[in-house]
Amino acid sequence: QVQLVESGGGLVQAGGSLRLSCAASGRTFSSAAMGWFRQAPGKEREFVAEITWSGNSPYYADSVKGRFTISRDNAKNTMYLQMNSLKPEDTAVYYCAAAKSYYTNYRRAGMYDYWGQGTQVTVSS
Repeated sequence: QVQLVESGGGLVQAGGSLRLSCAASGRTFSSAAMGWFRQAPGKEREFVAEITWSGNSPYYADSVKGRFTISRDNAKNTMYLQMNSLKPEDTAVYYCAAAKSYYTNYRRAGMYDYWGQGTQVTVSS
């Protein structure tokens, strides 16, 4: 079994930055891709960003493009989400996820096999 643990969430003022980490552990871990999703109160979980095993061609939701950067360090089994210019509407629980299978994209939650427990990000105005 694979475990994913997020960290780095917290409270920040609008315009500030946070860096989320997602550490993978368990049996030999190899994922086709990893991604970040978020869920605000009363809303559905939404896609934020994805990155393949090679790290090439990351993809972002329009709402975070130009402000967030996804990256991964396969040697450390860790994925990151650098979040800059944060806005109050970025407030949500952020989840990392890992997918075993290969797809053309990874923008739907159903494509992922493993999920972390989530980390709260709160952006004050």
